Amino acid sequence: MHRPSKVSWGRVATITVVVVCVGYAPIAMTELWPYAQRGAPAFGEWLLSRAVSPGYVADALATRIGPYGHSLAALIVHSVLGGALMLLGPVQLLSAVRRRVRLHRVVGVVFAVTVYASMAGAAVYLVRTAPGDAFSGAAFWIALAVILVGTVQSVTYGIAAAFGKFPDLHQRWMLLCYGFLMTAPLLRLEWGVLPSLLPGLSMADINRIAITHLGSVVVFGALLASRGLDKRRTVAGVTGTWVPTPVLAVAHVAGAGAVVWIVRCYLGWGAEGQRLLAGYLVPYAVAYGVMAVRQRRAGREGRSWAREEWRLHLAGLCLAPVFSAAAGLAFERYMGLDRQTALTAGVAIGCGMLAFAATFVVSLRVLYGRKLVRRERAAAAAAAADRGTRQAAGTV
Repeated sequence: MHRPSKVSWGRVATITVVVVCVGYAPIAMTELWPYAQRGAPAFGEWLLSRAVSPGYVADALATRIGPYGHSLAALIVHSVLGGALMLLGPVQLLSAVRRRVRLHRVVGVVFAVTVYASMAGAAVYLVRTAPGDAFSGAAFWIALAVILVGTVQSVTYGIAAAFGKFPDLHQRWMLLCYGFLMTAPLLRLEWGVLPSLLPGLSMADINRIAITHLGSVVVFGALLASRGLDKRRTVAGVTGTWVPTPVLAVAHVAGAGAVVWIVRCYLGWGAEGQRLLAGYLVPYAVAYGVMAVRQRRAGREGRSWAREEWRLHLAGLCLAPVFSAAAGLAFERYMGLDRQTALTAGVAIGCGMLAFAATFVVSLRVLYGRKLVRRERAAAAAAAADRGTRQAAGTV
């Protein structure tokens, strides 16, 4: 009874992702057309106006004419290719699951080239736009910059893993890459849904709330997908743990201290601070609960590899608030941002950065395991050769 439930949840998640991606593709592709030609169709703007109100959308877009105008061609390239990525992603996922190797490789090359070209367009926009001129302010600019770098690095590591014949690592990096890309459609969904829960807020206000948790949501989704596709109980050469209990305990203590500091800061900023804090803490707590339970369950069931991966990501999640607090202080000091904007930027990138780091450590864990296996095989071969030499000498 338990096994069919897992399969059905996996199918539901896959279908949901495919529907969201396919539905968002035309929205992404047409999003910036009105800035190039007045009256051009923009499906996203049309849907959002009816989901919330025309004024809600008009007030937000009115401030974008100047900043978008400086980099309009690059942004159109970014958005059109971004829509294409929303279609290529499900093809890649389904071809991998169904083991259509040739199709997967061909589409993978197209996907990687499209990622680089789309992110180049985004980079042009960010370089030409001051952080304060970004939609909803500098915190969003910083979040966009980190997502851009994370996306490019993830697809690059994914390509390297494929060439190195590490399909498990290739899968993890490409899922993380697509998780970063999924911030775009999920952000649009929140623009349409959150106003019903938080009436009276502008789209810029909604945007600031959304970025506090989108990073944690997408990287957590990528981790769930990776673990769902990896059925191995053990991995050759991987024994023990790189996160022993004392290390995990220290990560928990440090993370708890940083969370307390973040909570105190946000509670001192009135209703807006409380909304930002809730947007951050609720998804964070859910991700923490799932990771903690899964790593304990894997340990009880003797699935040492699953336990190790969950444990590495759990340590990363615990340290994410520490990174966020430190980044917030750095943004305040070196970028001249006010404390609330700086901390919100740190919160926006913390979980994504530490999930990237945890994936990198998982990769090192696998690479080190392969190295140990090769060393053991070489030692065994040398010992066998030595025994053969001794036997031959004894015979003589």
